[in-house]
Amino acid sequence: MSENLVIVESPAKAKTIKKYLGPGYEVLASYGHVRDLVPKNGAVDPEHGFAMNYTVIDKNKKHVDAIKKALKKADTLLLATDPDREGEAISWHLYELLKDSGLLDDRDAKRVVFYEITKRAVQEAIAHPRELSQELIDAQQARRALDYLVGFNLSPLLWKKINPGLSAGRVQSPALRMIVEREEEIEAFKPREYWSIAADCRTGEQPFSARLYQLDGKKVGQFTLEDEASATAARERLDAAANGTLKVAKVDRRERKRHAAPPFTTSTLQQEAVRKLGLSASRAMRVAQELYEGVDIGQGTVGLITYMRTDSVNLSNDAIGEIRSHIGESYGGDYVPESPNRYRTKSKNAQEAHEAVRPTSIANTPDKVRAFLNRDQFRLYEMIFKRTLASQMTPAIFDQVSVDLAAGDEHSFRATGSTLKFPGFIAAYREDEDDQASDKDDDRRLPPLEEGQEIDLAEIKATQHFTEPPPRYTEASLVKTLEQYGIGRPSTYASIISTLRSREYVELEQRRFRPTDMGRVVNGFLTEYFRDVVDYEFTAKLEDELDAVSRGEMDWVPLLREFWEPFSERIEDTAKNVSRQEAAQGRELGVDPKSGKPVVARLGRFGPFVQIGTKDDEEKPKFASLRPHQSIATITLDEAMELFKLPRELGETPEGEPVQANIGRFGPYVKFGNKFASLGKDDDPYTIELPRALEIIEVKKLAEKNRIINDFGDGIQVLNGRYGPYVSNGKKNAKIPKDTDPKTITHEQAIEMIAQAPERKGRGRKAAPKTAAKKTATKSTAKKSTAKKAAAKKTTTKKSAPKSASGGKEA
Repeated sequence: MSENLVIVESPAKAKTIKKYLGPGYEVLASYGHVRDLVPKNGAVDPEHGFAMNYTVIDKNKKHVDAIKKALKKADTLLLATDPDREGEAISWHLYELLKDSGLLDDRDAKRVVFYEITKRAVQEAIAHPRELSQELIDAQQARRALDYLVGFNLSPLLWKKINPGLSAGRVQSPALRMIVEREEEIEAFKPREYWSIAADCRTGEQPFSARLYQLDGKKVGQFTLEDEASATAARERLDAAANGTLKVAKVDRRERKRHAAPPFTTSTLQQEAVRKLGLSASRAMRVAQELYEGVDIGQGTVGLITYMRTDSVNLSNDAIGEIRSHIGESYGGDYVPESPNRYRTKSKNAQEAHEAVRPTSIANTPDKVRAFLNRDQFRLYEMIFKRTLASQMTPAIFDQVSVDLAAGDEHSFRATGSTLKFPGFIAAYREDEDDQASDKDDDRRLPPLEEGQEIDLAEIKATQHFTEPPPRYTEASLVKTLEQYGIGRPSTYASIISTLRSREYVELEQRRFRPTDMGRVVNGFLTEYFRDVVDYEFTAKLEDELDAVSRGEMDWVPLLREFWEPFSERIEDTAKNVSRQEAAQGRELGVDPKSGKPVVARLGRFGPFVQIGTKDDEEKPKFASLRPHQSIATITLDEAMELFKLPRELGETPEGEPVQANIGRFGPYVKFGNKFASLGKDDDPYTIELPRALEIIEVKKLAEKNRIINDFGDGIQVLNGRYGPYVSNGKKNAKIPKDTDPKTITHEQAIEMIAQAPERKGRGRKAAPKTAAKKTATKSTAKKSTAKKAAAKKTTTKKSAPKSASGGKEA
C-alpha cells in the first residue's frame, strides 16, 4: 500500500517526480484537464448565479478511474499540478470528482506547488503542502465562463449570419481586429516623398560619411527637402559653401552603457523564439514544456528549465548566487556586477513567488546537454541559458562619438559612430542581432578627429526616399502588442494565433499576418454589432478584473453579470434584426457599364465573389469568384468586370468538340464536349489559348484511354484505378487480386466479381457531433437549429467557389 498518491499533469513529469520521491509515493498523471463544461445548452446558467455544469472529459475517463483506484490504496492525496490558475483549476476539478465519489472522506488532500522539477524543489514542496486556493479557482471559473458565454453565443450567430464553421472569442477577436486594422492602415497609406543629403568624406586612408544636419541655419527634419528640385538646389548651395572641404566644428565624446534585458517571461520567450529561432509561438511552448518536464541527460531524467508560464522577471537568491559564480569562473570578475541586477515585473498581476524562465542548474551548460537534446530543444535551451547569464552580467560599454562638420557658416553635417569598449553582457547574449530596433552605429567607427581640423570632401549626394507603411504583424510583434494592451494571458497567445490560422481568418505571408476576406468580414461584423468584444480597453479592463478575482479583491459572479446582461441583449437583438446580407458587408464597386446594374463584392458560402444585379431583379444576378490574389477590400470595378469574361470560348478540338475555359467549384478547367480537364498550376483561364488547352485535353484523353483496360460494351469495364485495377459496372466496384492479370478477365468473370462485390457506400456526408446551443437560455427548437449549423460546418467544402458568370447561383 502506497502512503501518498501524487497527481501531476503529464506522464513525463510523473516519471521524473517518481524518481525523486522513491518508496511510499505513487505518482500518476491526470493528462491535463479532467473536467470541462458540458458541450450543450445550460453549461453556464446565468439565471442561477452562473452555475457551471461540468462533466468528465471522455478521453480522460480512464485516467480518472486509474487515480480513483490508486487512491483507495493511499492515505494522502497530494495535488501537484502546474503552479498557475490552470493547474489550480485541474487540482480543484480532480478534488471535486474524488470528493463526490466519497474517496476523500477519510483521507487528507493537499496542494503541492513547485516551479522547477529538480529533486530539491520537489522534495521541499512535498514537505510544505498548502490548501487549494479558492481565489485562483474562482478566477479560472470566471475566465472559463466568460469564454463559454462569448464563444458559445457568438459563434452560432456567425454561422447563421455569415458562414458555418466560424468562431469568436474573448481574446481571439481583439487579436483579429489588430491584424485587420493594421492591414487597413497599410491600404490607406499614401507614401510621402523626401530627400536626404550626405557627404562622403576622407581623412588619410579612412573614408566615412556624414548626414546633413543643418541647412541655412536651421536643423534639417525628415521633410525639409520634399522633392528633387529642392534637394538639388540644397546640394548646389552646400557644394559652393564647402568648396571641397569641411571643417570639424565640434567633437562630442561620451561613454554609453547598455544594460542587459531581463530573463525570459512567457511572452518574451515566445517573441525571441520566433525572431531568433524561427519557431512558431506554439512550437516554442511545446519545446519549453519538454525541457521543463525533463530530459534524460545521462544521469536520469532532469527538468532543465523552470516553469515556462510566468509573468515574473525575478530570479531566486540561490539561482542568482549560482549564476554569478558561473559568470566569474567563465568570463572573469569584471563581468560580475557589484550587486545582483534586479528587474521590475511589468505585469500588474505577476505572482512574485514565480520566477522567470531560467535553467534549473547553471551547471547544465548547453555544451554539456547538447548530445541529449534534439535540435529545437537545444536551440531553445541555449537561448534561455545565455539570456539568464546575460541578465546578471555588467553592462556593455560603448565609446560614442558625434562630430559636426561645417560647410561654410550656415550649413553642417553630422557623423556618428561608436566602438565597443567593454562587452559586458554582450559576451554571453546579444539580443540586438535579431531585433528590428538594433543600433546600427554600434560597430561603425570614425577616424580620430579634432576641432578645427579640415576634412577632404569627396562628394555630396542627394538621395530620394519614400515613407513606408507600418509593417504587418509577425507572431513576435503580435504577442508583444497583445501583452502591451493587457489582452489575454501570454500562456494562451500561441493557441489564439493557431485558432486565427485554422479558422482561415489570417494567413502568413513572408512570416507576417495578412487578414483573409473571411477575417475582415468577421471583424467588421463584430466591430459593428459587438464593439465591446473587440474593444482593446474593454478587454484589458476585463482581464484586470479577472486578475483582481485571483487576488481575492473581487467576487466573480457580479463581474460575469455585469458583462452578460448587455451582451445577451445584443445577441438577441442582432439575431432578430440583422440580415445575412448586412452581416456580410458587401462592398459596392460601381455600376455595370452594359446593364446599368450595381456591382458588389461580398463573401458567400464558397468564398469571396462579385455580383452584378440583385435578387430583386427580374433577371437572375450574375456571379463570378474572385481570383486567389484578389480581395473584397481592394478589388476595383474594372478588375471585377474582367471576372465576368468567363467562360471563354477557345475554339474546337480536331474532333469538332467545342472548347471552353472556366472556373468551377474545384478550380480552373477546360471543357471539351461534355468532359472536363483541370488546368495546371501555371495556367490561367483568363489568358489560356487553344493550343495549350488542346495539350491539356490530349493528356486527359490519354489518361482516360489508359484507364480503360477492357470495355465489354454493356456498361461493365476493367479499369485502372488509384489503388490498382478493378472491375466496375458504374454502381459497384470489385477489386482484382494482385496475382491476376486484369487483361485476362473475361466478361463472365467480371459479372461474377461484381455480383460478389459489396454495395458501394453512400456518399452522404456525416453530420457533425452535436455542438453547444447558440444561446444559453434557448429551448429545444434552438438546439435543433444549432445542430444543423454544426453539421453544415462539417459538410461545407472549403475550396468550393460560386459558379462563374456563365450561370448558376450563389446561395
